[in-house]
This record gives sequence, C-alpha cells and structure tokens, in this order.
Amino acid sequence: MHLPSFLWLWKIAAWSMGFSILAYVLLALTGVWLFQVRTTGRSPIGVVLPQVNNGVRSLHYKFGIAMISLVLLLLAIGIVGTLGHFGSLGHSSHLIAGLIVVALVLVSAFSATQISLGKPWARPLHISLNIVLFAGFAWVSLTGWTVVQKYLP
Repeated sequence: MHLPSFLWLWKIAAWSMGFSILAYVLLALTGVWLFQVRTTGRSPIGVVLPQVNNGVRSLHYKFGIAMISLVLLLLAIGIVGTLGHFGSLGHSSHLIAGLIVVALVLVSAFSATQISLGKPWARPLHISLNIVLFAGFAWVSLTGWTVVQKYLP
C-alpha cells in the first residue's frame, strides 16, 4: 500500500487516543461513584436515588463501550499505518505496549460482564485490570510519542 501521506491517519489516531484517555477518566469517576454507593450506600454527592445510580451505571457501560471501540480503532490505525508506511510491524516497543493495552481493555470488559453475586472474582479482577491499565495508557502514550516523531516532517 503506497499512499502519499499518512498524516490524516495519525490525526485520527491522536484524537482517538485523547478520547480513549477521556473515556478512561470518565470510567474511573463513574466507577468510584458506583463503588461508593455499593460500599457506603451513599453517592459522592449525597443523593441516593435508584434512577440516578442506574443512570451512572448506564453511563459507565457506555463509556466502556466507547473506550473499547476507540482502542480497537487505534489498533487498526496502528497496523494499517505502520504496514503502509514501513511495510512491516515491530519497529518499536509501541506495538507491544499497544497490544498489552488492547488485551487489558478486552479482559477488563469481559470481567465487567461477569460481575455478579455468584462470581466474586470478577469485580476485583475488573478493578485491578483498570489500575494496571493506567500504567498501560502511560506506556503506550510515551512510546506513541516517539513513533509520532518518526512520521513528522
């Protein structure tokens, strides 16, 4: 694949990464909200209404779906862009960082679907993966910055 410029692709990737991090932050906020309601019976703003908490849970799921979609879009952009520009993959540690982040996001999403009273392992796994995902996002951001430098004129 020989295209004149991949700059348009990297712009999409930059926006996608920014929105992925925003989704992660919003997931953390809504997750803390849900955790506090579950453990103390009170929400962070002092209002405990079932419809408010169900709305927060719904937002948490929607942000999660958005983050999964964005991370998979980033994976596709990385593969297409790297193959198109270099002809092969594996030119930096960014590939490993990206694959680890994709795996963390997908396993976290799977564990979220398993959270229930009969599966006590799911919630701690989900929370632990998301804490590790913070480091993963930092690593993929740092390695991505070095990759971007290769493509800038």
